Amino acid sequence: MDENIKMTPAAIRILETASNLFYWKGIHAIGVETIASEAGVTKKTLYDRFGSKDQLIVSYLKSRDDQWKTHVSTYLSRISDHQPLEKILTIFDALENWLETHNQRGCAFVNALAELPEESHPGREVIIEEKRWLKQLFTSLLNELGLNNADEMGERLLVLHEGITVTYSMNLSSNGVASVKETVKLIINTSKEN
Repeated sequence: MDENIKMTPAAIRILETASNLFYWKGIHAIGVETIASEAGVTKKTLYDRFGSKDQLIVSYLKSRDDQWKTHVSTYLSRISDHQPLEKILTIFDALENWLETHNQRGCAFVNALAELPEESHPGREVIIEEKRWLKQLFTSLLNELGLNNADEMGERLLVLHEGITVTYSMNLSSNGVASVKETVKLIINTSKEN
């Protein structure tokens, strides 16, 4: 969340309303008038708190990022630090729960990236940083397993993670996360043997 934005009750309502509308209807389909109206505030209040629609988009993405990282951290905290493979697998358990409860319309970051084609849009950096963070998390845990190619493997796990997110939202994943977890084990075991 942007530290410069004072999160008053009105700002919280605006952000919650915008988050819901952006996720379910699309960023470009929703204007500030709709957000202000649905949040029960004036456009002036929206602009006073967030400065612009672009900054509201950034706040939405940062809020979503914070929620996701907290969600994953909660799952990881249940596993001993001496079990990096279990931590890797539990990231996918966290994803499965997230898909069922927060992500029925697909990944908010991928959806937003499709709507923000301008390289200079400040929301793009939030999106890219979230994916970078996840790859680094995988890589760090793979390093703990002692794999020599942890960076390359981290990228593969990120691709599996993103793939299951997309196929789940399209109802194309029959065995979903359980199947991906088996694939993760296979990839890691194969890498250990080489």
